[in-house]
Amino acid sequence: MPSTNSAQVGLKDLYYALLTKDDSTGVTYDTPQKLAPAVSATVTPNVESATDYADDGAFETTNSLAAVDVSIETNQLPLDKQAALAGHTVENGMLIKKSTDISPYVALGFRSLKADGSELYVWLYKGKFNPIETSLQTKGESVEFQHPTISGTFVKREHDDAWSISGDTSDTEFKLKNDWFTKVIEKDTTPTA
Repeated sequence: MPSTNSAQVGLKDLYYALLTKDDSTGVTYDTPQKLAPAVSATVTPNVESATDYADDGAFETTNSLAAVDVSIETNQLPLDKQAALAGHTVENGMLIKKSTDISPYVALGFRSLKADGSELYVWLYKGKFNPIETSLQTKGESVEFQHPTISGTFVKREHDDAWSISGDTSDTEFKLKNDWFTKVIEKDTTPTA
């Protein structure tokens, strides 16, 4: 049974994988690639709610997932990773950004240590990232590290409406810890030897 009373205390192993197919016949991804050293991540599902009124009061309510906002702060974000996530190009060691660049759909994976020593493993299935956000300031008497932030929007897949999958090592039924970043995990993925 998963531990329900242990808080998240860490973040590491940011991976991304290009989504190469998502239609009624199936979904495929390229092999996951390490993104960058993780500093922080915020995943915010946007839910639209509607309430139906009858008999002089709220009678029924329903929710619908609109999109999922994701913001990631990394220690660094190499030029080739910026290009991969935002649709830019790298030539002669330089990142070239054009107004016509189109971000590809990607999956995003990571893991988070919990206070009890177990870990939460996560894949977000389908999203696009915006160009990197950078905040810089001059060096003063004390050094302050400055980290790049990249934000994006994730949506449900066309193939099966899924938008995320996660596993918790505190659950004895979860067996995919060693496979989590070798491929984008699906509900029917079986563990390797």
